[in-house]
Amino acid sequence: MTSKGFKMKLKPGMAEEYKRRHDELWPDLAEALRGAGIHDYSIFLDEETLTLFAVLKLKDGYPIAELPQQPVMKRWWDHMADIMEVEPGNRPREWPLKPMFYFAG
Repeated sequence: MTSKGFKMKLKPGMAEEYKRRHDELWPDLAEALRGAGIHDYSIFLDEETLTLFAVLKLKDGYPIAELPQQPVMKRWWDHMADIMEVEPGNRPREWPLKPMFYFAG
């Protein structure tokens, strides 16, 4: 199992809409995330900067690299493009985060 952390950025005034859309996560998207090996995924918001901090845990041997080609993933990115910073093709802009500390009690 591996962990991946990254940050993304919301557009001003879009925090509640971002949360609402994720609270209504599409079942077929949830299935695609599970199929890619993601078994634990959290996103946190810094309300002052509108920066989203994401941490996900990946099961070894799953096809995470194929997730961006999934039609449901592309539809989700299109659905989210109006409320966050995106790359061409509507993939959210992501900045990787360097692991600095881990504690397992």
